[in-house]
Amino acid sequence: MRVMVCGGAGFIGSHLCERLLAEGNEVDAVDDLSTGSIPNLAACRSATGRFKLQNVAVESSEFAELVSVRRPEIIFNLVPLSPALCHAAGGLASVTSAVAVLEAARLAGAAKVVACIPAGLLYGEVKAKELPVKEDHVSQPRTAAAVFARAIADLHSVYRDRHGVEFTVLATANVYGPRQRPQDGVVAAFVEALDSGKPPLLHGTGKQTRDFLHVDDAVDALVRAVDRGAGLTLNIGTGVATSVRDLWGLMAGESGLAPRAGSPRPDDLTRMSLSPVRARIQLGWSPFTKLRDGLRTLR
Repeated sequence: MRVMVCGGAGFIGSHLCERLLAEGNEVDAVDDLSTGSIPNLAACRSATGRFKLQNVAVESSEFAELVSVRRPEIIFNLVPLSPALCHAAGGLASVTSAVAVLEAARLAGAAKVVACIPAGLLYGEVKAKELPVKEDHVSQPRTAAAVFARAIADLHSVYRDRHGVEFTVLATANVYGPRQRPQDGVVAAFVEALDSGKPPLLHGTGKQTRDFLHVDDAVDALVRAVDRGAGLTLNIGTGVATSVRDLWGLMAGESGLAPRAGSPRPDDLTRMSLSPVRARIQLGWSPFTKLRDGLRTLR
């Protein structure tokens, strides 16, 4: 297939490009390089003739022109509400980029759009008894970014119903793995702390829990969504909640570094884990990387 990956030079995007190329596809990575990095695509750039990096912003007029020329069958959109955009202004920009991708897909006749949204924004604070959270959970948004997350998911349904643009939206857990920037995830921040020999900063008590998903597992779900899960929003997580403090315990080993206590971050979730049952049924997907094994790939 001819495939386009918006956000292709980023953390998840670069891993996705590698997988798509390994399976014989022709791949365009679209990225404005504001947070993505060309070195992330070093392996991809060796696939001469089947890979192109397009330095274009998704929300620009040039993007629509690019899609009309390249005519991808599948468009992956990893731009909405990426870690650098999880705030009010970034959330609004994410809505704009989601519309740009859907509109370009409509005009070019793309077969499908596969998009990612952070599950923490989509579901918000969830009661302990309701974890791991399922896709039918009704949330009460507490932040502008959470409102935008729901709007982005709903926009895909509108384009499907009104314009016949097929989609699958993946609500992703806390994805970690090689190439992640320290400012974009607690696992990467802890790796940086260990490499520098400096104690990491824990925001709040460190008892807040997260569902940590290895990037290889996330990419596997994205690829499976190419021809499955039509018209659905699906959770992509492990169903296992791990506290930030316990995560540090797994990673610190015998380093002897003790974390520093910091102030809680505004609107930081107390707990989160995702039920993968629906993704197992609809995508034939299950997480396959245990947290302890995934952490070993990072150092």
